[in-house]
Amino acid sequence: MIAEPSALDDALMAARLCAIDSVGLGGIILRGGGDLRDEVVAALHAALPDNAPLRRIPAHVDSDGLVGGLDLTATLALGRPVRQPGVLAAADGGVVVLPMAERMSGATAAQIAAVLDAGAVDGAPVRLAVIALDDGVEEEAPPPALVERLAFRIDLSECRLPDAAVPGTLAEQRMAAHPPVSTSGTEDDSSAIDPVTILAATALALGVESARAPVFALRAARAAAALAGRSTIDSDDVLLAVRLVLGSRATRLPPTSEPDRTTAPPPPPPENNEGEGEQTGSELPEDVILAAALATLPRDVLERLALGRGPRGSTRSRGAGERRKSAVRGRPLSARAGVPRGGLRLSLIDTLRAAAPWQALRDRGDGPIRIRRDDLRIRRFEARAETLTIFAVDASGSAAAARLAEAKGAVELLLAQAYVKRAQVALIAFRGTAAEVLLPPTRSLTRARRVLADLPGGGGTPLAAGLDAARALAEAARGRGRTPFLVVLTDGRANIALDGSAVRARAEQEAELAARSIGQARIGAVFIDTAARPRPEGARLALAMGARYLPLPRADAAAMHRAIAAVQAA
Repeated sequence: MIAEPSALDDALMAARLCAIDSVGLGGIILRGGGDLRDEVVAALHAALPDNAPLRRIPAHVDSDGLVGGLDLTATLALGRPVRQPGVLAAADGGVVVLPMAERMSGATAAQIAAVLDAGAVDGAPVRLAVIALDDGVEEEAPPPALVERLAFRIDLSECRLPDAAVPGTLAEQRMAAHPPVSTSGTEDDSSAIDPVTILAATALALGVESARAPVFALRAARAAAALAGRSTIDSDDVLLAVRLVLGSRATRLPPTSEPDRTTAPPPPPPENNEGEGEQTGSELPEDVILAAALATLPRDVLERLALGRGPRGSTRSRGAGERRKSAVRGRPLSARAGVPRGGLRLSLIDTLRAAAPWQALRDRGDGPIRIRRDDLRIRRFEARAETLTIFAVDASGSAAAARLAEAKGAVELLLAQAYVKRAQVALIAFRGTAAEVLLPPTRSLTRARRVLADLPGGGGTPLAAGLDAARALAEAARGRGRTPFLVVLTDGRANIALDGSAVRARAEQEAELAARSIGQARIGAVFIDTAARPRPEGARLALAMGARYLPLPRADAAAMHRAIAAVQAA
């Protein structure tokens, strides 16, 4: 028995719409899904004309392989430049699949985006649909230039391939169970609606920031009408477009207004049979379409919006390590001119490509190829720096046990993900008259649990000492090539100065100076106010640090972990 329409059905429908208007819709981003993604690719490919090409492009493809370049073998053999087409030109009229799109470089994404915008490569027309496969962890996502140009974003993470499914036939089964609505041969009672106005108003109400999104939605509605055998767009097409295009881009729920109970309800419609069932533009207002559109959005989208979170994968995680150039390891980048010395490595193929066009003008002498200094190319790589999340926890006072328990749980949750995020965690506790590094930078969950098992608490609040210790540890980590991120948990009420004296005014002044030093060092941070009743001191310190301020007086470890992840992705 086939289930009700799900994310898989949405993906298969998006594939059929892309087959109708591949140029206008660009393609699909599929997150997760495993083997189900192959079914979506097969559905799109099958809906295209016979012999339509299907190409897969690795994330590390170079510029020549993507958009074309010098045919090295032919150039050296003939002594004149001979170009070869790239994979995008070879995929004209078909489908391009981008595995591991979240790892694609911005330069590669920009080249694909330029081809999608121009519809051509070197002046030759190219029409293709793109399916980007996103296997990113948490908030990792494909480059924005690519995301912006693909109409559909569908998460298949919760979908599973039926055990009895025959490869390549799932699309026919699902589409047979949920065929497109067709009113072919009948009067289209919804033809009076204005889809442009409705889709634009819906995008505005949902907080969709992209100007391309309403255009994509209109094209999707037109393709849905064509798929159903209609020449005009009806309300079903509009709802489908909202679900598939605008829902994944929504950043807020539409504002709700209570009905005015002081006004009389509208009069009932006249009781006659003429025009019964007809709908005109005035009888199908935008708010009715918007309400119906909200009902069609996936449940997880509505839940995220209700919690005040934007669409998953819409931004890159700020908590990820910084991108840094490397000469020896990381993701390959395009080669550049240079001499291979000081640890730099020669890119032989790129050097030959640079030298090949000039062989007819150079005296070859005794060798087959003459290479000059200007032809030399060196290899380049890009690696992400390792991240370090530093917890600076206020362990003073009567509430220390609860705060430390929360920090312990959050540290363990972060460490559980360290192996996939290249992350380390450190813990600083400040109480009495000083701060202490209880857990040096580590990704060992066993070591963290052992150290965190018995944390001390009580005494005064040497907040300035805690902030200074956190800044020193962050700057040391940055000096070792790591990207630090600071999490401060305190009620913000400093009462112990750096010299150990219990002078509140001096302690508060020194805490603000320490917070300002963190802000000047440009260390990413979040300030979690654990006071039962948050006071202005915490917000003022967060502002001085340049940190996000989060009052969480009763947060448990899971809530704290979610808050930190949300701030890192903001």
